[in-house]
Amino acid sequence: MTTTTPNPSYPSWVRELHSPPNPKSKSASSIRDPPGFSASLTGKRAQLSKSQPHKPPTPEETDILKVKKSWEVALAPAKQLPMNAIMMYMSGNSLQIFSIMMVFMLFKNPLQALMQTNAVFTKYETPRTRGKMWVVKAVYVLMNLVALGLGIWKVNGMGLLPTTRSDWLAWESQREPVERAVFAF
Repeated sequence: MTTTTPNPSYPSWVRELHSPPNPKSKSASSIRDPPGFSASLTGKRAQLSKSQPHKPPTPEETDILKVKKSWEVALAPAKQLPMNAIMMYMSGNSLQIFSIMMVFMLFKNPLQALMQTNAVFTKYETPRTRGKMWVVKAVYVLMNLVALGLGIWKVNGMGLLPTTRSDWLAWESQREPVERAVFAF
């Protein structure tokens, strides 16, 4: 693309578009640097980063990072509990397809997580972190059990758990009266 000077008959914005202003030097700029910015510091940092290459992390640092990440994974079910509790409250206690699907998902996800506990933490486990991982796994299992408890609470609220005597009437025998009262004239 060739730059040509526009005809003077064009509007001023067209002339300015085709001939942008000259870049101002740093000293001539009227805009101050933001607070905390220093051009001299950035130059020194750039020289330091070029002169010293980034050293790889030590195995101890890697293990610390793996343990931190495993704690994040272990506490993830706890972060989902408030959302699930609000969703269960909002879905109501009636038997509808929406509430049934919500309860199904509330049971399915923690059960799957419990069955895959060791597989979730294998990438974080090393010989040095093995002693710390059992605590992380226990917290992970505990948080998933709390999520299952939330599901049981919801099923009980829907009236699907047999918790009253009337739910077990089929297995009760009929009572035999001790005596009979007969109306006589």
